[in-house]
Formats: sequence, structure tokens, C-alpha cells
Amino acid sequence: MTDPCTAFKGFYSVCLLIFSIVSIMGLIAYEQTNLSSAASPVVAYLAIWGGMLWLTMVEGSQGSLVGLAPVNRELYKDSHPITYKCTAVANKGDNLDRYLMGRQFMVCMIVFLINISGGPIGGAEIWGYPDWLKTLFFTVGLSMIFFTCMVGQLNSQVNASLCMLDYINNYFAIFTFWTAMAIEFSGLLHSSYLVQMMVCALSGQEMISKEEPRSAGANVFFWARCLMSLAVLGYCCTVTLVCIFTDRTTMWEGVPPIITFVIFILLLCTVGMLEGMQIAFFAVAKLQASERGDSKFAKMTCDLLFKGAGNNLPGFMIGRQLSVVSCMFFVARVTSVSIPDGEPNLFGVSDGVQGLFNTGLLGALMLTIIGSITWQLVASAYPIAFLNNPITYVFLKITLFFEATGICSGAWVLAAIHKKLAGFQRDEVYIGTAEERAQKAMGDDSAHLARGAGHIVKLPNFVDNAPKSLKKLLENDPTVAKYIDDAVGEN
Repeated sequence: MTDPCTAFKGFYSVCLLIFSIVSIMGLIAYEQTNLSSAASPVVAYLAIWGGMLWLTMVEGSQGSLVGLAPVNRELYKDSHPITYKCTAVANKGDNLDRYLMGRQFMVCMIVFLINISGGPIGGAEIWGYPDWLKTLFFTVGLSMIFFTCMVGQLNSQVNASLCMLDYINNYFAIFTFWTAMAIEFSGLLHSSYLVQMMVCALSGQEMISKEEPRSAGANVFFWARCLMSLAVLGYCCTVTLVCIFTDRTTMWEGVPPIITFVIFILLLCTVGMLEGMQIAFFAVAKLQASERGDSKFAKMTCDLLFKGAGNNLPGFMIGRQLSVVSCMFFVARVTSVSIPDGEPNLFGVSDGVQGLFNTGLLGALMLTIIGSITWQLVASAYPIAFLNNPITYVFLKITLFFEATGICSGAWVLAAIHKKLAGFQRDEVYIGTAEERAQKAMGDDSAHLARGAGHIVKLPNFVDNAPKSLKKLLENDPTVAKYIDDAVGEN
């Protein structure tokens, strides 16, 4: 039975979510958002809801594919044929790593699209809202943050962690998977592999691959894409910095370029720290207390993170999600190009290319490589160094505070509604528990999860519909703890 405090959190969070959605839809109707004013409300509605729908699948697919990696696929070959097709490709060679890399860019790209579609223009007015309300929900962006975090991310992660088989047993999941694979294959993110190699070399750890060494032709193609990615990344950085220092972004009026630049760097570092912390925390979860570093802040961080039955680890994941999506919206504002009327296009490019600049896509690519993947790769090789950083402890406290407020508790309500409408069932209904699978000689094999230096595989963010439930589950069902233990593995 739900306790009164949890019920209250869910109620006020749902109220905030409804208010945010209604306000955003109203802004679009009155052409008070970037895309609705530049194109039309119809285009903006299609873009924001299409993007949100796709984001739910992108987020849910990650949890499902990573969670199902150790499970014997023959158990669900007949009951979930489409899921079987997805995991057959994802578990082959290093494809899961490739998918996760492409997926990271998809998240940034879709969030930027949602921001363009529903983000209020400067001085947006609607329904006589008082100034303080407009400042909080429009200028600061709380309406977009609540909408994206609860509808597009948290609710899908909750269901995908419990109903992995059902969640990706559709062709939309296959389309999403292959889109992520295509993005990785394109080479846009291949500069990340250079970071991966450098991190492994500096750490003295071997980069473990499940594939045979590349042939001469494959090597040429690989390095050509790495060089292309470096060139594209350099161009993105150049365009973004020029726009920042010439005051040609969608940053709030009156903010000096140097302050905009400082904010941009701080946001990249904040996203990077939060992404790296996620990898580092899971990497040290299996280590004994004596192996988790001996500095003051390492001990403080571990004491807080693994306090009691480990309730704070999933709590961090929830607060982290809210923090990351908030930073993404601010980065989108800082990096989206805005050329004043009458001024020529940047670098004299065509109107089509300038339109591409205006979408913020260049900023999304920068955020993916510099502010996300790079930090995750570093954290995979140096998890203890992240624990020794005092900023890690501060960020952990902040994310746990966000989770404790219950401001995103509405996601659990949405997840319950979604689960009911979609007819999702827990995976145990189809394939049994980990113990039951082991008794049938079809036990889980965590070898499909590549871990350690150079890998950014993460566990599904949620195990039940709230951190308290996870705590009870870990206490009452040892197979859950065993699964987490096996999936995390040693760094």
C-alpha cells in the first residue's frame, strides 16, 4: 500500500506535469515557441510529440537490450520473435557498444528537437501568467524539463527495466536500434574511439573486444571515419564558439558573450561529471569498502551512496536524469544559432546549411562526444579517481535532494498507465526468475556485457517503481542482488 508521503509526491508531481504540458501546448498554439513561430503550430506539434514518442523508445530500448544481454535468447524465441531479432544483432560482437554510442547522440539530438519545438521564445506571453511563473516555467525552462524527463525518459525506463521483453517486441524498437547503429556506422562519433584508445593506453588496461582484429581494408575505413569525425567535431566547435563570442545564439538577451562561454563550459563539465559518475558508481558497486579509495571524499561518497541496503544508488539515477536533461536544455539554448535579421549567414554558407546550424545539431554532436561519451570512457578506466573528487560528493548530494523532493514522481503514475494500456507483463511471466532459468540449465551469461576500461555499458536505471521498492526487493529476493552483482562485474 502506498504511504501518504509517496502519494502526495505523486499527486503534486502529476499536477506540475499537467500544468507544464498544457502551457507548452498553449505556447505552440499561439506561436510562442521557436518552431511554431518559424514554421507553424502544426509542424511544432508533430515535431514535439514525434520526438517525445521516439525518446521513450530510445530510453526504454537501452534498458531492455542491456538487461536482456545475459539472458539465454532461446527462452523467448517463440514468445517474443521481434525482441529475439533485436538481441540477436545486439549481442553479436561489439554491437552493444556501437548501439550505446549511437544512442547517446540520438538522445541529445531528440532533446534538442524537443527544445526547438516547445521552447518558449523570448518574452513569451500566455493566459496572463504572472512574471514569477513565466520566469520559472518559461525562462528557466521547468515546463520543458518536467515534460521531457517524466514523459520521455523516466516512465519508459521504469517499464523497460521490468518488462524488457514486451517493451522492444515491436518494429519501432528495431527501427530505433538500427538508427543508432547507422549513426555509429556513419563515423560522426568515431573521434570517441580515439578517446577510448587513449584512455586505455594511459590506464594501462587492455581494451577487450569480442571481435576478430580488423582487416587492412576495415582499418582504412575505420581510421578514415576517425579523421572525418575529428574534422566535423572541430568545425562544430568553431561554429559554436564564433556564435557565442559574436552573440549569435539563442541565449537570453543581456548576457555577455564571455559569461555565455563560461556557462557553456560549466554545463559541459556538469553533464560529463553526471555521466561519468553513473559509470564509476556501478563500477565500484562490487568492490569491498577497503578497495574504494582511501581519501576523505571517496569514503564520504561511498558511505552516502551505499548507505543501508543501497537505496541511494537508484535514487542518484533518478536525480541524475533530471539534472542531465536540465543541462541539455540549457546547452541547447547556448549552442543554437540565431542570426539577427539583415545579417549575412555565418561564414557565408547557404540558407540550407544555416538552417542546419540554427537547429542546434552541432551543439548536440559536441555535447555527445565532449560532454558525455568522453567522460564515460574516462570513468570506466578511472572509477576511483571519480570517487576521490569532492565535486562528485557535492553532485551526489544534489541529485539525491532532487529525488527526495518527489518532483518527478509523476513518472511512476505515467509508467503504470502505460503498462496497463500496452498490456506489458513482467519478464518472469515468460522466462521465469534467474534461479528458475539456472535450474533449467539455461542460466544467464553476463559475458555479453562488455565492461571495464573503454566500455560505456550501463545497467537499467530502475528495478521497481520506486527506490523504496528496490530496497525491499534486494532484501527479500537474493536473485535480484545476484543479477546486479553479475551485471556490474569487476572493473
